[in-house]
Amino acid sequence: MLKLPSLVDLDDTGGVRIYLCTSPTDMRKGFDTLAALVRDSLGYDPLSGHLFLFVGRRRDRIKLLYWDRDGFALWYKRPEKGTFRIPASKPGMASIELKASELAMLLDGIDLSRLKRRRRFCRPPKNI
Repeated sequence: MLKLPSLVDLDDTGGVRIYLCTSPTDMRKGFDTLAALVRDSLGYDPLSGHLFLFVGRRRDRIKLLYWDRDGFALWYKRPEKGTFRIPASKPGMASIELKASELAMLLDGIDLSRLKRRRRFCRPPKNI
């Protein structure tokens, strides 16, 4: 039987979580300073293997920091034209957790605030 991928399949990241820092970040910061920001401001362990996103003040640059088995890895994106549309957060929240599909849409320039997920039927798990 043919199985097409769904958003649920994309969002199953195997325990890796994605956190977006809600405050603007100086894009001159490097590995160690961003790791300290994850630990001190966001309250997470930078060695956890989770993905941590940081957006510049002008919202035209994104950095993604993660621990890759034996060291930090840093991914950086600057679109040639336009800006990133960052989801709104509640006051006082240091970070927002994103799903993998939301990260993909964010990086592709899709405004997440204009999207609406509709409720779908979900079969209850079978008791074994």
